[in-house]
Amino acid sequence: MARYLANRLFTLFLTVFIAATLIWIIPRLSPVNPIDAMLGRMASGGGTIENSGAIMEQLMERFGFNDPWYVQYFLYIKNTLTFDFGLSTNSFPTPVAQMIGGALPWTIGLMMVALIITFIIGNLLGALMVWEHTPRPWKAVIPAMMVFTSMPPILSGLLLMYVFSSTLPWFPLNGAYGINVEPEWSLSFIGSVIHHGVLPAMSIVVVTFGFWALGMRGLMITVQGEDYTVLAKAKGLKKRYILYKYMIRNAILPQITAFALKIGMLVAGQVLVERIFAYPGMGKLLYDAILTQDYPVIQGVSFVIILMTALAVFLVDLIYPLIDPRIRLGG
Repeated sequence: MARYLANRLFTLFLTVFIAATLIWIIPRLSPVNPIDAMLGRMASGGGTIENSGAIMEQLMERFGFNDPWYVQYFLYIKNTLTFDFGLSTNSFPTPVAQMIGGALPWTIGLMMVALIITFIIGNLLGALMVWEHTPRPWKAVIPAMMVFTSMPPILSGLLLMYVFSSTLPWFPLNGAYGINVEPEWSLSFIGSVIHHGVLPAMSIVVVTFGFWALGMRGLMITVQGEDYTVLAKAKGLKKRYILYKYMIRNAILPQITAFALKIGMLVAGQVLVERIFAYPGMGKLLYDAILTQDYPVIQGVSFVIILMTALAVFLVDLIYPLIDPRIRLGG
């Protein structure tokens, strides 16, 4: 177990280090100077900026763009290890860490709710598609439901907004909580957050559960022909007991790894969803940063997303030996 843990820790460190390096390199390949973009936004109101050259030089010095590339890189790595992502060029002088700290809880809440719902529903429907005792109407309905998986999340969000906000005013159009609700730990605030989060979460659920259903379907086809499944049927065990204890339990293992990997992909998929719902999460923050060439925010948000995904995979690797004893016994 010590060697297993050491290998996983090394993989975690290497993944985060390489990702942090790429995050630093890729924005610098763009020909756009973030300081020029910053001054352009300042002058967008139609006025003029006096001493723009001196201001630009001061900002270049303040953000460290005048230093050699290797100095910038090592300072970036050192600061990133302490979650110091610098100052936003668009919301100067707001620290990027402060902006991420305000958006991260909203994204984690929305992402985890949507991911858990899709994981449970998708895997259950995938298993039922293969199980020979599933009623025929269900086997016809489940594949028809997966037509939504070909729809981008932004379209599903717009459709849900039209149906459940415009036509049927059951849920609000945008925001994370009501404008008349104080953001505090109270039942009214929690209820408002849940009410506002239903449509953003459902816009993700309806287009992603098919991913889990198709994956589980393929795994169940393999598992149902295994010797232990055949033996369980020969023993006369209950059909549902065989489904849950013998088939789903063994087929679910690769899906758990996919669950961890899906975290980063889901955050990336939430970008436009959070934008159209004006949901104050990481996706909206990243979208706005890309529009304004706010490189510090882009780097900070991207690093946090990759770190979340790497930590999730690391935790799954630690849990795997507890789920499947063959990993421990196999060394």
